[in-house]
Amino acid sequence: MSGGASGRNGKVVSLMAHAGNRFHAPALVEGYWHALRGGGDVPLRARVDPRGIEDALEYAFIAERIAPGLARLRIAGMHLSDLMGMEVRGMPLSAMFAAPARPALAEALEQVCAAPATVWATLEAGEAPGGDALRGRMFLAPLKSDFGEVNRILGCLQTFGRIGRTPRRLVLRDLRTSPFEAPGAQPAPAAAATAPVTGFSEAPAPFAHAPKAQGPDDRRPALRLVCDND
Repeated sequence: MSGGASGRNGKVVSLMAHAGNRFHAPALVEGYWHALRGGGDVPLRARVDPRGIEDALEYAFIAERIAPGLARLRIAGMHLSDLMGMEVRGMPLSAMFAAPARPALAEALEQVCAAPATVWATLEAGEAPGGDALRGRMFLAPLKSDFGEVNRILGCLQTFGRIGRTPRRLVLRDLRTSPFEAPGAQPAPAAAATAPVTGFSEAPAPFAHAPKAQGPDDRRPALRLVCDND
């Protein structure tokens, strides 16, 4: 399995230095995003290649800003569906969070797209029937649409603990926002048009209960690479 990301010069950047981190998946996605950015502008969403974050696909997602403080999940790894007990594509990211946490999440989403900025957050959830108290981390970073608007978000959400009865809704702790300069980036309007992309497939999906849980050795990444040769 791949452990690198392609930078602007086409070279593969090793991300395995993060593998020793318990919350390795968000760290891998952060490293991949920085490799795409190369110290410059916000990367294009179409440049995101699932092979660069293969070891984190279960926890990764791409969201679209559709209104101030509101982002809809366009692609999501199986871990997010496991936490909710249903398919989460098409749902707002805020649906995964308890009501008291949603204003802070909305503000963080606006910072990601408008500043632009990256966000790190510590996550928690209380005990549930058949489940443990959850601990987790989340990373969010901005992406540009093909129109140059910063209205896509590359994220990663990883928790530890038995999930038990779903849905498991999370609360935010230790939210950290890091703005940066991005020459040429255009902040997204309240509702942006959707551009065709050549990276992950983003076919809409209706809400549905998640399939029966599999053992850790049987699970496969939920995101699939689609090649568009047109």
